[in-house]
Amino acid sequence: MSSHLTKIYKTELSLLTDLYQLTMAYGYWKAGIHDREAVFHLFYRSNPFKNPYAITAGLNLVIDYLKHFRFSKQDARYLESLKGNDGKPLFDKAFLKYLRKMEFKCSLDAIPEGSVVFPHEPLIRVRGPLLQAQLLETALLNLMNFSTLIATKASRIVRAAKQDVVLEFGLRRAQGIDGALTASRSAYIGGVNATSNVLAGKLFDIPVKGTHAHSWVMSFDSEQEAFDTYGDALPNNSILLVDTYDTIEGIKNAIRTGQRLKQMGFPLNGIRLDSGDLGELSKTAREMLDLAGFYNTNIVASNDLDEHAIHHLKQENSPITVWGVGTRLVTAKGQSALNGVYKMAALKDESGKWQYKIKLSEDVGKISNPGILQVRRLFNDKGYPLADVIYNQEEFSDKSEIHEMKTGRIFNFESRKEADLLIPVFDQGKLIYESPDIHQIREFSLKQQALFEHTFAIGYSVGLETTLHQTKRSMIEKLQKHNLIANFEII
Repeated sequence: MSSHLTKIYKTELSLLTDLYQLTMAYGYWKAGIHDREAVFHLFYRSNPFKNPYAITAGLNLVIDYLKHFRFSKQDARYLESLKGNDGKPLFDKAFLKYLRKMEFKCSLDAIPEGSVVFPHEPLIRVRGPLLQAQLLETALLNLMNFSTLIATKASRIVRAAKQDVVLEFGLRRAQGIDGALTASRSAYIGGVNATSNVLAGKLFDIPVKGTHAHSWVMSFDSEQEAFDTYGDALPNNSILLVDTYDTIEGIKNAIRTGQRLKQMGFPLNGIRLDSGDLGELSKTAREMLDLAGFYNTNIVASNDLDEHAIHHLKQENSPITVWGVGTRLVTAKGQSALNGVYKMAALKDESGKWQYKIKLSEDVGKISNPGILQVRRLFNDKGYPLADVIYNQEEFSDKSEIHEMKTGRIFNFESRKEADLLIPVFDQGKLIYESPDIHQIREFSLKQQALFEHTFAIGYSVGLETTLHQTKRSMIEKLQKHNLIANFEII
């Protein structure tokens, strides 16, 4: 299924990048190393919202972007207009001609959308000509970071709501049109049941739900008239917003409309609370509805909800059964961005031999892992995940011994089943992966989350395989020996 990128943006998106990607590409071209084979990994450094894991999302957007990755005449003309600090053209015309003729030749492996993932695990591995792999950095991070952030936030909210229905209501508070569409798609992958965003429903086949606003009630002489009129117009979508004036009176009026609907052969689907003490009001509403015989009428709540508010209301034994979550979901309340990065890990030299690369920092968490990396998930005899092992496909020895990245402790696992998480998506520029539909991705995500709910009760380890750990240490020690970096400990 095509994503919204090519449906909405009627232009090539190859210039969706930072200028320094293009200046580096130009430098590679001028130095004659632009076709050397390189490997880059896209990963994040710490779990968002202090969650024990993240839910990866955005791969389908990446696929759509790469299927149309090319530089148009208009792109070349714009780049030709850019000037250096001396007022002269920034790029040679020959380079721009090269970009115009360039065909995408990278191979890309990725962890499927909806997967439970952890810090430092490559969500995407790009392998191909250095110039091309470099040019992908900014766009891939843009497409993956926000999607993964929102999918993870949604999963937290869905878990807090337990078996209740969760609706995404954030369109009007989202960061622009694309932010809203991406948030709706990612929230559905994270587990929400539906969205109020009709365009997202059309583009992604996500279920859409909605009620009415306070302005509907204010458009009539009385709240009762407003409810009755709405029930007459949409008897099969009768969720009534009861807090425009006095909430208790609103519930009474909704019950009267519900009795009219019952005579017409329709149920009163629900009432919605959007202000006040949601815990106490929902309990009062439940009592009033049950007393009137509306036992199956849902109580829908909205108003600045997130996982923390829902958890608090659940602890109060609130009878709310449907949660409309907007601003705090689509704006990722609690964490403004995912700290995803894109780092080179290997580059072939003139002889065609791989040279492993490492990005160093005095902050241990920012030291990258060298090599052509894969992630292997180990399972016990009951099918529950035991641990994740990051390893170098070119130098692989003991997959059962893990050097845990957080603590440096060494663990040994005996697994009954193993699975590599990165799967082929593009092979030298050709798409070879068939994307599942959005409903299959959501179902997979929910199953993943259920698996890990059990797993985290007994603990989980993520770390480097022995040979990769040794390679990383030796590279750091070599740099220290040559006084290229200060001495510091590396786990």
